[in-house]
Amino acid sequence: MAKTCAVMLANGFEDIEALTTVDCLRRAGVEVTTVSVMDEQTVTSSHKVTVVADAKVGEVDLGSFDLVVLPGGMPGTTNLGECEVLRRDVENRMAADLKVSAICAAPSLLAKWGLLKGRVATVYPGFETDFPEGVLPAKHGVYFDDNLVTASGAGFALPFALANVRQLCGEEAAKKVAASMLYE
Repeated sequence: MAKTCAVMLANGFEDIEALTTVDCLRRAGVEVTTVSVMDEQTVTSSHKVTVVADAKVGEVDLGSFDLVVLPGGMPGTTNLGECEVLRRDVENRMAADLKVSAICAAPSLLAKWGLLKGRVATVYPGFETDFPEGVLPAKHGVYFDDNLVTASGAGFALPFALANVRQLCGEEAAKKVAASMLYE
């Protein structure tokens, strides 16, 4: 049975963070659904790239996915944070140890929602305001903490995407996808 993932999209999302993740996961055979949290399926990135999401948030059961990914970007992160359905799902996922992944400014939502106490997570500099003490690593990068993957920013988009492949499909699948892209 194929693994499934929802990549959440809001107006102002960071292109490379969302689309690199979609690309790598699909290369690994994951069934990826892009989900708009906006009123329409059409979503525009922070760099004015327009994408038609596969579905709107009210049309899918986020709890049915093996992984939910939150790309960063501004005002994408703010727009994701205004989606009550997404907030409730992420809270439920974290409580049930289901997989969540966030990059750039998006991990700040997890902190704002009180979901990072006792965890290790990173975030784009300047967005750590709500992070509990002792959570934030000293170095930027990609971090695993059980069911949670976080990354510091757009420069880590490919390692983040491969971390999501690793999280869902294992180390060999991540190595295979990386090798197919000549990424070592």
